[in-house]
Amino acid sequence: MNGFITADDLSAGDRVELGHLTLSEEEIVAFAEQWDPQWFHTDPDAAAGGHHGGVIASGIHTLAVLQRLCVDGIYSRWDVIAGRGFDRLRFTAPVRPGDTLTGSVVVTDVSLDDARGRVMMDMEMHNQDSVTVVTTSMTVFLWRRGHGTAAPGR
Repeated sequence: MNGFITADDLSAGDRVELGHLTLSEEEIVAFAEQWDPQWFHTDPDAAAGGHHGGVIASGIHTLAVLQRLCVDGIYSRWDVIAGRGFDRLRFTAPVRPGDTLTGSVVVTDVSLDDARGRVMMDMEMHNQDSVTVVTTSMTVFLWRRGHGTAAPGR
């Protein structure tokens, strides 16, 4: 046994609260300049007069923050094989400079086969004012107890 949480250890209803991360304007702009260079993500002066009233984070950046919180909060302790995909991804409010984001994951289903399990989860992330900024469902594959292995050196 490798000490990691396997698919056998999870059940529908399990809930995990994630850590938190605060985004600066510099981080938002730098990410957007590389991955989503739209003016309301990259140009604070233009964005100040735009429909959002200032720079907002790209949805892809918001999703990347959720992924980071999941890696730090759960995936680093789970015996993950791979992610299968996201469903029903919704960006429900803009993420602004200075926002501190946190979230939660609720396991909704665990289906087991001989060597692995498919774990379905509902995920949400909100800001410091408890405004939900993203919701999604995700499916990941985990090894079952006694099968597979965690990453080398872990």
